Amino acid sequence: MSFAREASRAIRSTLVLWVITALIYPLVMVAVAQIAFPFQANGSIITNAQGQPVGSALIGQPFTSDRYFSSRPSTTSYSTAEPTKDESVMLKTGVSGASNLAPSNPDLLQRVQETTAQLKQSGIKPTADLVYTSGSSLDPHITPEAARAQITRVATVRELQPNQLEDLINQNTDSRFLGIFGEPGVNVLKLNLALDTLGR
Repeated sequence: MSFAREASRAIRSTLVLWVITALIYPLVMVAVAQIAFPFQANGSIITNAQGQPVGSALIGQPFTSDRYFSSRPSTTSYSTAEPTKDESVMLKTGVSGASNLAPSNPDLLQRVQETTAQLKQSGIKPTADLVYTSGSSLDPHITPEAARAQITRVATVRELQPNQLEDLINQNTDSRFLGIFGEPGVNVLKLNLALDTLGR
């Protein structure tokens, strides 16, 4: 068999495999995702009561008002740096991820102490997930215990009964994946959107 014929066969095989793996397969996967899992395939976008997108169910957001339940701390400030004051170039890089500081690092210890002091000042019992960041630093969930620790503050500001907020937390608690993997968690954005529906 001649070299030209072998080369031609190799080129044709490469082109066929390229079409299958680089074009057909990705397009089929996109179509399947859009048909079977449109919410997840399009970023798990959550909308408010007016139908406006307010965030993703997969990425945490900061809530600073006492009217809302607080999220976990984030070393990246959830990439919400001011465009005109982006000294760390966070918005340009799109950085996400934990700080990777060692437990003995003075900067981490100072940040944990400050966060703990702020929580105590607000009358919130510090829990691990209200003090420490997650591995990605963008986790949208807190534990049900962390949510319950904030009930008194939110109920006082909104003039609600604590049992109303307890029910809201229970309704917005995600169970373990397949009933066995992970731990129950409360998506803070969903919880706060549900909180706004109470009208106070």
